[in-house]
Amino acid sequence: MNRSLTEIALYFLSLSLVAIGGANVLIPEMHHQLVELRGWMSSAEFVSLVSLSQAAPGPNILIVSLIGWKLGGIPGAFVATLSMCLPSSLVVYGFTRFWERHKEARWRAVVQAGLVSVTVGLVLASGYVLTREADHTWLAYGVTAVSAFLTVKTRIHPLLLLAGAGLLGLTGYI
Repeated sequence: MNRSLTEIALYFLSLSLVAIGGANVLIPEMHHQLVELRGWMSSAEFVSLVSLSQAAPGPNILIVSLIGWKLGGIPGAFVATLSMCLPSSLVVYGFTRFWERHKEARWRAVVQAGLVSVTVGLVLASGYVLTREADHTWLAYGVTAVSAFLTVKTRIHPLLLLAGAGLLGLTGYI
């Protein structure tokens, strides 16, 4: 179902200024809005787009381009990406100038520490939403948990874990 470019632009403009930590931290909100509230795509389509954006090389903003493409074709991808990037880029430019003027201020370290906590929480929420939507069996939850553990505790490349999980899915175990 194609959405108007205006709808796509307005949706991503509204997200642009809350993407602290990048587009990936907005995955739970995007899922909630696009799948549950607006019904613009199915949960399976959303999870597939997120998976593709994570497997492809490049910046994490790719998820926005893929969703825009799904909703409005090539023009939708362009509008979504521009709507997501332009407002926040302008704010970051202005904020960077302010931040540099106050680089010796004591409050700056407190703000940075707070933003780290917020970003970690948002990334964990993204992982939770994707796990909830993609995993439907105890074995799938187990593979996700083991993959998360191995990612944190070892130096195994995440693409190898993704390939292993993909093979399990391909063989029908998950």
